[in-house]
Amino acid sequence: MPNNKAVSGVSRRKLLKSAAMIAGAAAIPEVIYAPAILAAEPITLRYLSTATNQAPAIAEQAFKDTGIKIEYVTVTTDDVTKRIVTQPDSFDLVDTEYFSLRNLVPSGNLKGMDAKKVKLFDKITTVITKGEVNGKKIGDQGTSPHKVLYLEGEHSKKFAKSPTEWLTLIPTTYNADTLGIRPDLIGRPITSWAELVNPQFKGKASIINIPSIGIMDAAMVTEALGIHKYGDKGNMTKAEIDLTIANLIKYKKAGQFRALWTDFNQSVNLMASGETEIQSMWSPAVTAVRLKGIPCVFQPLKEGARGWASGFALPRTLTGKKLDAAYEFVNWFLSGWAGAYLNRQGYYSAVLETAKTHMEPYEWAYWMEGKAATQDIHGPDGGLLEKKGTVRDGGSYETRMAAVACWNSIMDENEYMVKKWNEFVAA
Repeated sequence: MPNNKAVSGVSRRKLLKSAAMIAGAAAIPEVIYAPAILAAEPITLRYLSTATNQAPAIAEQAFKDTGIKIEYVTVTTDDVTKRIVTQPDSFDLVDTEYFSLRNLVPSGNLKGMDAKKVKLFDKITTVITKGEVNGKKIGDQGTSPHKVLYLEGEHSKKFAKSPTEWLTLIPTTYNADTLGIRPDLIGRPITSWAELVNPQFKGKASIINIPSIGIMDAAMVTEALGIHKYGDKGNMTKAEIDLTIANLIKYKKAGQFRALWTDFNQSVNLMASGETEIQSMWSPAVTAVRLKGIPCVFQPLKEGARGWASGFALPRTLTGKKLDAAYEFVNWFLSGWAGAYLNRQGYYSAVLETAKTHMEPYEWAYWMEGKAATQDIHGPDGGLLEKKGTVRDGGSYETRMAAVACWNSIMDENEYMVKKWNEFVAA
């Protein structure tokens, strides 16, 4: 079982309190989380996000460690944006994607997060803060997080062109997405995005029906087919949008797609049932299929991957003790337990070194270093995920993130793109 020592019945808050009494002024190591809010004064934070970004186990551990209660508010990706723009007083903390910020920041309904109150900000991965991994630049098309990381001021409606004290989001999770496949049903190597529209998979393929994400997958396919080379797949011209959608409609009318999925569970069920053999997919969905004992691979592709990243933001209406609690929860989230939990789902965490302290060495070697598992690998719920000797799809953290070719994005022509995407859905 993974990480038994990290989920023992004694809370880290109690351990720290006892240690402080014994050690007096002894310093607490940086990776040890020291809470400031006690359970004697419980505060509830309404946490707005999609179901994919919510984990009861994280909320439970956060309460044990900090005394902060998390009340999940579950909505769709599009509704996260609508809530922020129209109801900023309906939540206390939101987990949203960096690509959405272009629609959110101009509303003025998010306040900048104070970097000085985020204890481990300088430890956040350079994939987010600089757009690089191990000192090497990665694909920058679309909304690479470092482009929208800073605001001009706490209440600014504009992104800053250089680092400031005020942050748009503190990262929660990120990854490099490709296609999910059923290797047992396909029976041959898959190496290109073009396979999504291979006639071999007629009626057995699926693409995500979230326009700003789906069109990026479609662009990866279009480029892989050699039809068009985009200047920026994350910011297409109207002509490029027309071409991309026309290509999708052609394949849809030919019966290529079994479904257009919008929901995480729908994507899992399509693959687990065998209704689809190849499709747009998210890492935890692949994990969910595998936990059912069904082969499913997050397939590395020669054209690269589509990057995405999510993060915490604060509504402009948040003040007082709830504001303090929100920073407290964010600092706890970066301190390691949550990061390790998310890493075991196949995500990547914002502060790698703290997550590492909450994972067994063999787990870290498998998930992050691309090494063969020296023991069986279990998911966050303890279920068997991989047998001893297995290597993670796509290799190490550096290899996977270095493969990013573009990032989820909101285009200049977003309104036009959504209109054309709806034509594809209706075709």
